[in-house]
Amino acid sequence: MILFTEQADSRRPHHTSPSDDVREHLVEVADILGKVLDTTVRIPGTSLSIGLDPIIGLIPGIGDALANLIGMVILGIGARLRLPRIVLARMSLNLLINGTVGAVPIIGDLFSVWFQSNMRNAALLRAAATRPDRETRPDWFYVGGIIGGTVLLMLLAIAGVVWLILTLWRMIVS
Repeated sequence: MILFTEQADSRRPHHTSPSDDVREHLVEVADILGKVLDTTVRIPGTSLSIGLDPIIGLIPGIGDALANLIGMVILGIGARLRLPRIVLARMSLNLLINGTVGAVPIIGDLFSVWFQSNMRNAALLRAAATRPDRETRPDWFYVGGIIGGTVLLMLLAIAGVVWLILTLWRMIVS
């Protein structure tokens, strides 16, 4: 909801945040959704839990996309609570990592059991929503590390392909 204030610049909108009761309710919804998606049932004999995310992910083709779509509800709650953009970026990266690795059959589902992107996102949401003055430096390092790691992997992949092409070319020419 956008309200206009009667200050010196009335063209500048003032955005209201959800009330404390609504905020707490949305944080609880995110926590419950994270638990349902990632930690509903404890795997006997281990410290691991499994939720709907890796189970839905077993459906070929659409399972991981559907699980990530459901997980995006937590991200939407974060946007509604007006979390810092860097926290939303980190939450998005968690979903992207889970969805990308999750697309690999079996291994991706095992990764989802371990990574628990929805629980991570619910914890990030709770920390940012309940402590508005929360330091976001670790989030910047996380996002920077993921982006830097991705660029490094891309450069290594390109170097590997160039090396392979040159090696094959030398074998053909010789």
